[in-house]
Amino acid sequence: MVFIAVALVIGLALLIAPFLVAFKQPDPEKLSAYECGFNAFDDARMKFDVRFYLVAILFIIFDLEVAFLFPWAVAFKQVGVFGFWSMMIFLGVLTIGFIYEWKKGALEWD
Repeated sequence: MVFIAVALVIGLALLIAPFLVAFKQPDPEKLSAYECGFNAFDDARMKFDVRFYLVAILFIIFDLEVAFLFPWAVAFKQVGVFGFWSMMIFLGVLTIGFIYEWKKGALEWD
């Protein structure tokens, strides 16, 4: 109960504090577009091209690949033949998936 009470107090304090200490004098520079360098020209709820999602999925896949490859490489002598072939199968599946996306044209930007 003590931990729950402390968590609630800290959580509420962190939610309320910005409203109490925030500087509330916006100027045109603060309200300008900053993410891409130009003002928004369309509705924020417009449909995105599916290629954005495919590139995001590719990034996650290859990011996870690196996350698995580094510990495997560090412990290469301990994993043995089974560990070696397991990683080769893993890399083969990733390569097949990458070739599939490449052949489908997911990486083409017209």
